[in-house]
Amino acid sequence: MPNISERIVADLAPKLDSRGKPRPSTLHYFSGATLQGKKAPAGFAVRVTAAGTKAFVLFHRKGGKGYLETLGRWDANAQGGSLTVRDAIVKADKLVKDLARGNREDPRPERTRRMEDGDNPEGLKIGGAFDPDADPSDREQKHPGLLDMFVDRYCRKEAKLKSADQYASTFRRLVAPDIGDLPVFGEGRLRRSHIVDMLDAIEDESGPVMADRTLAYLRKAFNWFQAREEDFTNPIVKGIRQVGTNSRDRILSDEELRDLWAGLSTVEDVPDCYPRFVKSLLLTTTRRTEAALMHSSEIDGADWTIPADRYKTGIDHLIPMSEAARALLGEKPAGAKGNSWFIFTTTDGAKGFSGFSKAKRELDKTIAKIRSEAGREPMPHWVLHDLRRTGRSLMSRAGVPADHAERCLGHVIGGVRGVYDRYAYLDEKRAAFEKLADLLALILSPQPNATELRGAKP
Repeated sequence: MPNISERIVADLAPKLDSRGKPRPSTLHYFSGATLQGKKAPAGFAVRVTAAGTKAFVLFHRKGGKGYLETLGRWDANAQGGSLTVRDAIVKADKLVKDLARGNREDPRPERTRRMEDGDNPEGLKIGGAFDPDADPSDREQKHPGLLDMFVDRYCRKEAKLKSADQYASTFRRLVAPDIGDLPVFGEGRLRRSHIVDMLDAIEDESGPVMADRTLAYLRKAFNWFQAREEDFTNPIVKGIRQVGTNSRDRILSDEELRDLWAGLSTVEDVPDCYPRFVKSLLLTTTRRTEAALMHSSEIDGADWTIPADRYKTGIDHLIPMSEAARALLGEKPAGAKGNSWFIFTTTDGAKGFSGFSKAKRELDKTIAKIRSEAGREPMPHWVLHDLRRTGRSLMSRAGVPADHAERCLGHVIGGVRGVYDRYAYLDEKRAAFEKLADLLALILSPQPNATELRGAKP
């Protein structure tokens, strides 16, 4: 069985032809090779160009026909890339499983489909090349999505908008992580509820002005595409922000929390960091982007300080983490350099976690299966931000004073009291987060006839 590692890939070279010159492309296969507990599937290989650039590929067959699919470039190339060796193995394994399960009915790689079928709307996605995890040098290889076409064809060429870069940045940062991978047509296509949930998340994390601006950009893009494609109907209707703004009051019940934890323990096809990331949202009562961008430089012992420049209030927010929350931080990524890395990452600490929507759908499928096998109704719709609200509710249930709980969430105390009361409440916040963790532990492993928590409300 072949070995594989970052060093082995670094040492790969193109084969020479009969004249002693490097061949344009050389494939080095590593089927069955294992790295950090991940086994490369059959057909996994590294392609090396004559110039020494390396990319990961997968050879697979369907209906007797073979396809060589590019997974992405190696991130240690001189010109950069998007995948470590382990990331490439994980991506290849997922692709093999998707093909085996029929999750991708057309086995042809994206580039092959584009070359053979042309710019066919079948398979078109909302985000396309606005994949937030994609390396910029690889984006031109991806099949463009609806938003890509709008920016390139309308904003830059037809209207020549000065704000074209602002449109592109908004789509990449705020839209792609949520709905970028949703299809425009067919099963699982973009729906109004997806947009409402996304706008709620943007408002929670970036404020109502940014949510309204994103909605305006999307409405313009969808109207433009609707004029070009007769089968497309703009899902954004009048009054959609009235549906989404300040309307959510959802908290998860004890049964739903147990199902969530069970789902996080068994869900497949999600990044390794994802279960820890979701659990941290409840145990630290933070917003998803705040947790996703948690960095080692922000951790001091048991305390996590979210800096003002990425916190909604514009003020540093200190979270004294409970023991249960600290256990979710994990170890230093194998490929991280020095003492600086993102805690929840799919890139060995180089970037924080994104791709919220794709992983959430896999989690929802797992929870639905758990409840179906138990003969229970499907879990009502929920979003990640509901965990922050659930954590606040559990604090009240555990007997945490309202003032202390509000400070745990980073809410600013208004009025004269807010101006003059500069006490940090660190001990009170630490006790509150410990009570939250203790109550959650009791909920996840209920004991008959046991009192919930000393001092907790009945």
